[in-house]
Amino acid sequence: QVQLVESGGGLVQAGGSLRLSCAASGRRFSRHPMGWFRQAPGEERRLVATLNWNGSSTYYSSSAAGRFTISRDAKDTVYLQMNSLKPEDTAVYYCAADTRTDVGMSYAAPEYDVWGQGTQVTVSS
Repeated sequence: QVQLVESGGGLVQAGGSLRLSCAASGRRFSRHPMGWFRQAPGEERRLVATLNWNGSSTYYSSSAAGRFTISRDAKDTVYLQMNSLKPEDTAVYYCAADTRTDVGMSYAAPEYDVWGQGTQVTVSS
């Protein structure tokens, strides 16, 4: 079974840090763009960050730029390092893979065809 499994979420105070991990199983995603999205209650799922197949290109939303870092390793795990967290960062965070391309990055949720189950991040003020 092909799946992505997120971990690393939790409760943190404003200004703190968390590192999310996304582990792949059932197949390799090393040739495909991957991304992190988040969804707060009552809101649509939004892109946080994405990177290309080898991590040489990255893109961040305006809210994530300068505070978050996306990366991937040779073991097919994708990370999201989140620093200087704010209460507005509170959401369920999802990892996703776009297996329909091996070129560039993917920016919109409909481009991604494999999703994890999500991990809750709560930032208290």
